[in-house]
Amino acid sequence: MPSTIRLSLLSFGLLLLLGCAALPPGKRNPRDPWERMNRATYRFNDTLDRAIAQPVARGYRKVTPQFAQTGVSHFFDNLEYPIVMVNDLLQGQFKSFVSDTGRLLLNTTLGVGGLLDPATAAGLDKNDRDFGQTLGKWGAGTGPYLVIPFVGPSDIRDAVGRVGDDFSNPRHYVRNTYVYYGLWLVRTIDTRARLLDAQSALDSAYDPYAFVRNVYLQHRDFKVHGGQSPNEEQQEQKLLEESADDQEMPEGASPPPH
Repeated sequence: MPSTIRLSLLSFGLLLLLGCAALPPGKRNPRDPWERMNRATYRFNDTLDRAIAQPVARGYRKVTPQFAQTGVSHFFDNLEYPIVMVNDLLQGQFKSFVSDTGRLLLNTTLGVGGLLDPATAAGLDKNDRDFGQTLGKWGAGTGPYLVIPFVGPSDIRDAVGRVGDDFSNPRHYVRNTYVYYGLWLVRTIDTRARLLDAQSALDSAYDPYAFVRNVYLQHRDFKVHGGQSPNEEQQEQKLLEESADDQEMPEGASPPPH
């Protein structure tokens, strides 16, 4: 079992022992029956994020030139692209599999190991598929919403999918401990830096926990039922804006505990 999964399970058990967060007034979301526990985990993750992840990500952005940040993002997207290709096959998307194979080969060779992205300029679209989405395409239900320690929002189906995707990730097969954790660390910083632009929307939400939950569930529903689209990024931005509108603080209300 990967060390990150073991750490998450340990933290999950500790959170159960420490108790759960209070619930705000109002109607419960039927997809979130474990809301008390999830809010406690969210609070735990948010504390770590504000204390460690955000400052590191902001520092990374400040000292790293934009072209280098872009290169790092391209490198990890390319390194982990076999996850997309495996799920192309599992979903029967054979045309996409051929295109994605060409994209991986082109970016790995002419793109200098993935630091550049000549495949997009060549007209090879970038797809985004994972095993959680594949399970949904196969008809598996989402199960309850779940916030995983150190990881963040998920549901039972996507939690299982994360384990499947780990075996499709080339980083999983790196046996050098320093290289493995070095790649993991840089990838984590890169991912958090990419999300900094959305932080203001989260900070201004009436209930940040519900905001994240709504964005996540709508995004995953779109991934499973909305299909793959060249305008997927625009669709995701629309979902973000809609969730932000839903989370506007009512007049005279105070923020709920989270």
